[in-house]
Amino acid sequence: MAHFDMSLDELVQYQPEVQCPEDLVEFWTRTVTESRQTADGPTLTRCDAGMTEVVVDDVTFPGFGGHPIKAWLIRPARHLAGVDAPLPGLVEFLGYGGGRGLPVEHLWWAASGVAHLVMDTRGQGGHWGTGGETPDPVGRSAGVGGWLTSGIDDPYEHFYRRMFTDGVRAVDALRSVEGVDAARVSVMGGSQGGGCAIAASALLSMVGDAPLVTMPDVPFLMHFRRAVQIVDSNPYAEITKWLSIRRDPAVVEATWHTLSYLDGANLARHSVSPANFSVALMDVTCPPSTVYAAYNAWGTDDKKMDVYPYNNHEGGGAYRHAEQLGWLRDHL
Repeated sequence: MAHFDMSLDELVQYQPEVQCPEDLVEFWTRTVTESRQTADGPTLTRCDAGMTEVVVDDVTFPGFGGHPIKAWLIRPARHLAGVDAPLPGLVEFLGYGGGRGLPVEHLWWAASGVAHLVMDTRGQGGHWGTGGETPDPVGRSAGVGGWLTSGIDDPYEHFYRRMFTDGVRAVDALRSVEGVDAARVSVMGGSQGGGCAIAASALLSMVGDAPLVTMPDVPFLMHFRRAVQIVDSNPYAEITKWLSIRRDPAVVEATWHTLSYLDGANLARHSVSPANFSVALMDVTCPPSTVYAAYNAWGTDDKKMDVYPYNNHEGGGAYRHAEQLGWLRDHL
């Protein structure tokens, strides 16, 4: 795929007007406050993963509505000997349709001296990878297969209201773990995970609990209208399919109204966490202009965009590790 979106010079200046509900902050502040009324903290069960240099805990924590959400917590083994000071923490959110998989797939951050919590995504885990273990107990309204149109008729019922709230509660859970420095917990993720990292950062900032840093890679769930207009790839094509069937102007209006509460281009402006983004200029899944819409709206000037001119949705791949580790250590 050749470059199909704006030029890089245009992208760095791109600040679109995005439909935004007047009660956005109230909506999310109330959602977070209600979710935190669940008194239970995380439950950690030690796993024998057969590895000597890291320890793995199977974590269950209360997410949206108190629903049990699974996660892996992977830490350097030496830390549990009581030698080290409290560890910095990092919550990772996953891409569309994937689950937390197996602990052996998530060793990089623990090997770098970080307590790494990998949040399973409710209702997902069947599209790629090695599976997930968190059902979504909330029924869904009619929608195209996938999650973008699940609850599309009401922002209170949408799938991503639940998932974004799970992300906030994942940060709460990691902050409560003994041996983790609650003041140095960050968030990251790629694609859907990048969108969730932006959302969790924004929601936590709204209630005065911003993460240390936010690291979204080729993030999904940004500037929905623009994405639908310029790409026909999934998952954004789920919205197109829905609107092509539901032609009623009232349904169209309700669809965009619901999505405006979830749009990363709206949420990004509320985050006060330093951010390291990445974008791929040939990305036909998460178009560059949608990523820049969120980046340029970010609520603090302490931010950095890493650009991959010749890549599609794989973005920087493994090259991101060194970039992100350097960014994180600069802010610890």
